Amino acid sequence: MKRTVTVYAEATPNPATMKFVTDVMLMNGGESAEFLSIEDAKGFSTMAEALFAFPFVKSVFFANNFVTVTKTETIQWEFVMNELREFVRDWVQNNDTIVEKMPAPKSATGGSGVEQKIVSVEPELNTETDHLIYNLLEEYVKPAVESDGGAIDFKSFDEVTGTVTVVLRGSCSGCPSSTATLKGGIETLLKSNCPEVSEVVALEG
Repeated sequence: MKRTVTVYAEATPNPATMKFVTDVMLMNGGESAEFLSIEDAKGFSTMAEALFAFPFVKSVFFANNFVTVTKTETIQWEFVMNELREFVRDWVQNNDTIVEKMPAPKSATGGSGVEQKIVSVEPELNTETDHLIYNLLEEYVKPAVESDGGAIDFKSFDEVTGTVTVVLRGSCSGCPSSTATLKGGIETLLKSNCPEVSEVVALEG
């Protein structure tokens, strides 16, 4: 007997991205996966493969109880939003698994292929400052970013330059407002709590 699932669409700060929120958990706690092409999804997520069958789907991001879909510029959301919402609902109702095989954690390098299939970035937590920055991001930044259909992960802190490197995924990747948020919000938060920080830079997963 299939379960009944409710799905609603939620706009994100990125106009190319829509967040489809379900009333069931899709991923285990803390896990997430992003696929940038059907080739990326093969062998890992049948649902992502199926989503890429829609000609306007550019990328797919899974986390918690939502799916974030980024579309191409060739079509407006008003024409495809309901179709995608129904697809997500039907898939989740009839399938227990969203991601059959989790890719191994990778470091984000801005490269292509496997390097872009990031489950979770392995943070470099070697010093007390690393741990402080990581905890600030986890407590104050991550929940807000996830509510917008995205994800942010701490990657590293350079003690010499004072540069914090983070990885942006989901709706944050390619979002026009992400730079402003990065500088105006995240960088200010980290600087005020950690004097060693001089700037925050982002890699896109």
